[in-house]
Amino acid sequence: MNTAPLGWIGIARLGLVQAALGAIIVLTTSTLNRVMVVELMLPAMLPGALVALHHMVQILRPRWGYGSDMGGRRTPWIIGGMVVLAAGGVLAALATAWMADHPSGGIALAVFAFLLIGVGVGACGTSLLVLLAERVDDRRRAAAATTVWIMMIVGFIITAGVAGHFLDPFSTGRLVAVTASVAAVAVAVTLVAVHGIEVPRATAAVPAESTSAAPSKAGFQEAIRGVWAEPQARRFTIFVFVSMLAYSAQDLILEPYAGTVFGLTPGESTQLAGVQNGGVLIGMLLLAVLGSTSWGRRMGSLQTWTIVGCAGSALALSTLAAGGFMGGDFPLHQAVFALGLTNGLFAVAAIGSMMGLVSAGRERREGVRMGLWGAAQAIAFGLGGFLGTAAVDLTRHLVADPGIAYASVFLGEAMMFLVSAVLAARLTRRAGAVE
Repeated sequence: MNTAPLGWIGIARLGLVQAALGAIIVLTTSTLNRVMVVELMLPAMLPGALVALHHMVQILRPRWGYGSDMGGRRTPWIIGGMVVLAAGGVLAALATAWMADHPSGGIALAVFAFLLIGVGVGACGTSLLVLLAERVDDRRRAAAATTVWIMMIVGFIITAGVAGHFLDPFSTGRLVAVTASVAAVAVAVTLVAVHGIEVPRATAAVPAESTSAAPSKAGFQEAIRGVWAEPQARRFTIFVFVSMLAYSAQDLILEPYAGTVFGLTPGESTQLAGVQNGGVLIGMLLLAVLGSTSWGRRMGSLQTWTIVGCAGSALALSTLAAGGFMGGDFPLHQAVFALGLTNGLFAVAAIGSMMGLVSAGRERREGVRMGLWGAAQAIAFGLGGFLGTAAVDLTRHLVADPGIAYASVFLGEAMMFLVSAVLAARLTRRAGAVE
């Protein structure tokens, strides 16, 4: 985007959009998951498959990114995606309520709802990240990524707390009403946040040194082939896929693990999710400080902190697996906090690297590149959520002790994070060789 870099107020405004995204997503991936598994006593694989579906449809992210490249504006895609996401979230709550009396009809509606959720998240999220990458100065990337993701976590925390309050005493009617209210607020916040933040390329001032003021007019297939042919973009895509597969596999099993193995109540397991998000928040803040100061940058680049975050997450998951064998005396809250802390370091470092690489290519294909990485992330998230829940169902069928079953899954996730650390190290060495 050929306009002045965003200041902190502009970054915070885009962060509000990310918070609105998070507010709807946390209800569909956590609250509805809990209701299906515990209150409705449906297999854990069902919400896992639905969440996987909403991630898998995001394989179309490169196409949506290409559309915003061609149109020259990101905000229409951000607003349109949020509206679709909100509609999907409300339909998902209605579907969950319907499952109580008509499981087959409710599941069918849920499939459609989660497809809408996937379309909305992909269209909104891709253009939001591209707009952020285009408008943020290099020195502010780690801090900007932290700011935006902290606001998403704040959206998680506020939504979990407020929605949790209004959901008790629980009823499916309350579930639908709370979800609809959150969706309406999310759309309103998005409209206010992006108003006037973007100047169309046609009216923006073009710097004299710019040689690529407009995107290539190549067709989508040619554009995606061109981006995949770029070695740096291709390698980063593989890293994103493996690391996000590891990152997401614990998402849908942590609260059921806490309830099944440690006997936590629904309220206590929800609070445990708050402990994890608190750790993520601190990890992100820590990296923002390190990435924004000269002494912090001397400690390591964003690529170095990506490796540290991956290795630390592997260690935290291994520790969490030990809890499956130890049972009640295990310091569960501390282990979950450590997982959140290392996940936060990894997430901000990876996002900051992504923002730096999105414009690194032969032509203006920022939307296609971000869409490609977003698609890799979404597919990994979908597979991770589904494989995590399916692995729990399978191991609990084979192993009588649920603690051992969950521990086996956590150890598998730790191994994937170790592989991610190796891939990140290779990316760093290759980048250094090129430079």
